[in-house]
Amino acid sequence: MGNITETQYFQAVQDKKMEVSEVLEQVYIALTEKGYNPINQIVGYIMSGDPTYITSHKGARSLIMKVERDEILEELMAVYIDACFR
Repeated sequence: MGNITETQYFQAVQDKKMEVSEVLEQVYIALTEKGYNPINQIVGYIMSGDPTYITSHKGARSLIMKVERDEILEELMAVYIDACFR
């Protein structure tokens, strides 16, 4: 046991930050497995901010809440624009 009069140093381990596309993929899979329409559910979440649009199956709800809704929208728009106009 160390000397209790000395300051102890603790470094937390950072979680690996997932890309927005990875989060959307995992959420899509979980929603599909539970029989939901993933497009409707994700749009409902983006528009309202209500996480209950996303199933908790496979941790999808907690996963999508780690990403800001505007980041999700930016990712979706970027992919759409790339697909349609480039």
